[in-house]
Amino acid sequence: MTYRSKPRGAAIGACTAALVASCGLLVLPAQAADGAAPASVAAVRQESNAVKRVTAFYDQYRAAVEGTNPAMNPREVRNEFLTPALNHKLDAWAETNVADPVFRAQNVPADRSVRYEGSGAGHATVVVTEYWGSGSPTEVWYQAPLDGSRISDLTDPPSA
Repeated sequence: MTYRSKPRGAAIGACTAALVASCGLLVLPAQAADGAAPASVAAVRQESNAVKRVTAFYDQYRAAVEGTNPAMNPREVRNEFLTPALNHKLDAWAETNVADPVFRAQNVPADRSVRYEGSGAGHATVVVTEYWGSGSPTEVWYQAPLDGSRISDLTDPPSA
């Protein structure tokens, strides 16, 4: 009697899948006639770019505040990544709250995580969760235009 480790059907299925993949018969998303990616792929790229832009801003700003960004100070980082209207809004917030308007605190967070929250009306919502030395988190919500232009808003989380 011969012992088989896998049922014959599973082995045949695995071989068929390997053959189909090696022949290039897998179904992939179609591209438009002009070579452009499908709309859904383009939207994912825009959302990904918005997350990357917010992450780059946050990391460069943090480095500038800590004095480890030799190329720019915090104001220069803000000017590069944020709209003039948002910079004006953050200056007013800082004056009212006597705290850093990006970190929403008087000190620098120990760590951060960034996530995509959704999009609409040409903007992606990107949430930066700041982690403090105590381990407590604070969320800051960003609005980043999907067209790649400057970050247009930064707020506390919406009320539940």
